[in-house]
Amino acid sequence: MKKVAIVQSNYIPWKGYFDMIAAVDEFILYDDMQYTKRDWRNRNLIKTPQGVQWLTVPVLVKGKFQQKIRDTEIDGTDWAAAHWKAMVQNYRRAPCFAEIASWLEPIYVEGLFTHISQLNRRLIEAICQYLKIKTTIKNSWDYALLDGKTERLAHLCAQAGGTEYISGPAAKDYIEEKIFTEMGIELTWFDYSGYSEHPQLWGEFSHGVTILDLLFNCGNDSPKYMRYVR
Repeated sequence: MKKVAIVQSNYIPWKGYFDMIAAVDEFILYDDMQYTKRDWRNRNLIKTPQGVQWLTVPVLVKGKFQQKIRDTEIDGTDWAAAHWKAMVQNYRRAPCFAEIASWLEPIYVEGLFTHISQLNRRLIEAICQYLKIKTTIKNSWDYALLDGKTERLAHLCAQAGGTEYISGPAAKDYIEEKIFTEMGIELTWFDYSGYSEHPQLWGEFSHGVTILDLLFNCGNDSPKYMRYVR
């Protein structure tokens, strides 16, 4: 048995994203899809005394209406210092800030990222390493890609040797389950509900922020507030 998930890369994703990674044997970053504006590809939320705040990585999109996520270039380098400054300002009082900053800050200081997929994967892998998530992470372009939304996903899963495909619930709107059934692949819907609240700075609790909020506040205790990370 081998469980596979196929998801577009996100910028410093929320905890549910990492629970899905931990729940499967292979996680495929699906960045051959078209880049979409005002989405999670290049931005995420942090907590501040004034409420949640977006951190957005600027990307080059003008005139690039059909570009893939993997081809989307980052616009400049100033954003990195600004994002790290925002994290320091809003999380330096968190109990585990120094511990997380010891490996996270260098990623922002490097400034070597030219494409959003490259940046996202680097951060995702660093967070997985901290959480001791051993799941294999691949890119969709490591495999052959078919036409058709469901056909492509099922074929990717099959190429990876998957016997079970784990999908986010939003895909129920378009996935044709019979295609997976015909290929002998079980289709399972991932459940993002049931998270307990973790210690968090700045007022009313919010689940929908970057996982860095959990890490800064809880450090090695973070898995206690997750479902599949142990």
